[in-house]
Amino acid sequence: MNYELYMAEAIAEARRGAEEGEKPVGSVAVLDDAMIARDHDRSLLDDDPTAHAVMLTIRAAARKLGTRRLSDVTIFTTNEPCPMCVGALLETQVRALVFAVPDEERGSAGTVLQLARNKALPHQMSIISGVREAEARRLAEGTPASA
Repeated sequence: MNYELYMAEAIAEARRGAEEGEKPVGSVAVLDDAMIARDHDRSLLDDDPTAHAVMLTIRAAARKLGTRRLSDVTIFTTNEPCPMCVGALLETQVRALVFAVPDEERGSAGTVLQLARNKALPHQMSIISGVREAEARRLAEGTPASA
């Protein structure tokens, strides 16, 4: 799987979100080397505190596949997911999570909490972090991601 390519797509989604005045977080869902869903944060646009990029991408992927289980799906996101998003990833039994930037305040895939691989829970997922981190971090800090 081409992690760099799919993270570039998540960064493009984050950029779209930033252009709309949202927090610059983007996400894509990949199944069998094909992107099946993508989105960016929409909490402000939708007046919905749960409209995080990962949540919206999970919902779109489940609709597209016609199932609530995403066991063969890998989620790419620019920022380490919060507890709500990791909970949704676990509930849908996503295979793997790939993120660019650790979240020092809410990260729940190992930075603040380790929910994604918690042995006490019935499902754990693979985690890969740091893919295109510098580029995603620049976008999050408000500088062009291509700088």
